[in-house]
Amino acid sequence: MFEYSGSIHIHSKFSDGTGSVKEIAGYASESDLDFIILTDHNTLKAKEKGFENWYKKTMLIVGYEVNDIKNKNHYLVFGLDEVVGSYVKLKDGDLGNKLTAIEYVKEIKKKGGIGFLAHPDEKRKHLEGHPAYPWTAWDSEEFDGIEIWNHMSEWAEGLNDSNKVSRFIHPLKSIISPAAETLKKWDKLNEKRKVVALGGIDAHAHKHTIMGIDFEIFAYKILFKSIRTHVYLEQELNPGNSKKLESDKLRIIEAIGKGRSFIVNHYNGDGKGFRFAAEYNEENFISGDEIKFEPKKKKKMIFRVMLPSEATIRLIHNGNCVDEKKGMDGIWDSDEPGTYRIEAWKGKRGWIFSNHIRVVKA
Repeated sequence: MFEYSGSIHIHSKFSDGTGSVKEIAGYASESDLDFIILTDHNTLKAKEKGFENWYKKTMLIVGYEVNDIKNKNHYLVFGLDEVVGSYVKLKDGDLGNKLTAIEYVKEIKKKGGIGFLAHPDEKRKHLEGHPAYPWTAWDSEEFDGIEIWNHMSEWAEGLNDSNKVSRFIHPLKSIISPAAETLKKWDKLNEKRKVVALGGIDAHAHKHTIMGIDFEIFAYKILFKSIRTHVYLEQELNPGNSKKLESDKLRIIEAIGKGRSFIVNHYNGDGKGFRFAAEYNEENFISGDEIKFEPKKKKKMIFRVMLPSEATIRLIHNGNCVDEKKGMDGIWDSDEPGTYRIEAWKGKRGWIFSNHIRVVKA
């Protein structure tokens, strides 16, 4: 398989970001990213204007982010050429979908799109005028996945009067790990059905003037060093080849939708080379796959992990850490159905979070 590194959940001037699409793509290319996914609010203008393309060796893919009329239930959408639903202008000037969250999740699925709950457990206490936008429509059963790690949400949730200065000066140092609440929900959902995870930066590059000096809060180039989503593909991409752009793009979106991916805080180390796999009945499986387990055969599954550098490795089974070791690799056997994933930590900081390998009885 071929591994590619991408940055997801980015806003441009077409919604509430401050950068042009070309500027954003240029920063991504300088950051050695293989792909980025633009997700402006309730619009595909970047795609309509022809910005979905290769920028040197970085592919820019255009998705969008939808929300309801209460500006809640934000949903990242990939793989569609239309913005689903109809919209009204909200009091703050943003747009809200007339469809309920359950309705637009269902409609996006019906039309072949892939969708992820954005910052589902977001909380904010110290940013007046910038409320939290959590997911509340948990009765929906047709979303594909969850954004388990969002840079902007974690940064804002941890903000208080005593750390404001340090968090503004060092926005990358303040990111520790996905919220325990979100991980717990994600693990629980996977006991019933496959629910994929991705990581996002929620980049806007907000600009502020303080004492006559212009500041850019969370510049795109800074956040491109933060949370990334890596995907596995069976074929190589074709950088710069516009004729194969569409097929390359669809393979990236398909890998994200299947969970053939993992999340990395790049600031804590390059995650390229991470592998989490399983062997059973002479077959090989990776993140996002499902194993049909046959207890009568009395044959165990073998799980393996490899890291590009040393870290504390945690094997998570059904949401519980069942083993922890320090090193660059690990191997375990098991005859227990359920969900398995890996976490890698650098000290007290989360580094890599894999998607699940689900094991169900045949």
